[in-house]
Amino acid sequence: MDLELVAPTAEDTRSVGAALARSLRPGDGVALTGELGAGKTTLVQGVARAMGYQGTVASPTFTLVRPYRTERGTLIHVDVYRLDRVQDVIDLGLQELLEEDGILLVEWGDAVEGLLPPEHLVVDLTSDADETRRIVVRGVGDSWSARWERLEHDVHTWSVA
Repeated sequence: MDLELVAPTAEDTRSVGAALARSLRPGDGVALTGELGAGKTTLVQGVARAMGYQGTVASPTFTLVRPYRTERGTLIHVDVYRLDRVQDVIDLGLQELLEEDGILLVEWGDAVEGLLPPEHLVVDLTSDADETRRIVVRGVGDSWSARWERLEHDVHTWSVA
């Protein structure tokens, strides 16, 4: 299950995040991948906005974890870029963060995909020279099979034909 999307502007990237948020539920994990500047934090801003968070969403590069309390639960924004070992990531206690009402979004998540819930999304972002972002969304697990049609509908505006 893959979706290929194009987001010409940063606001489009936020809107894609908002559309993805409609399918997210507590206990979900999302691995965000892509080079520096590809739009991972921008996408998280859209997810947070759609979940009812009114404040500023910034990259957690130096704090590692930023929780945002929203109307739909706690959005847990994690950046593992600076961590050298898988044990460092385990020490963050990501599973515990998910146990109540958390939705986990992990920048550089490809490095720790095995630590995410078995049912998760992988969102790969790349940026062209003109800052158009290409976004590939991959669903992993049966629960995403059940939600896939809705997700396709929600992001159809940015789908590559």
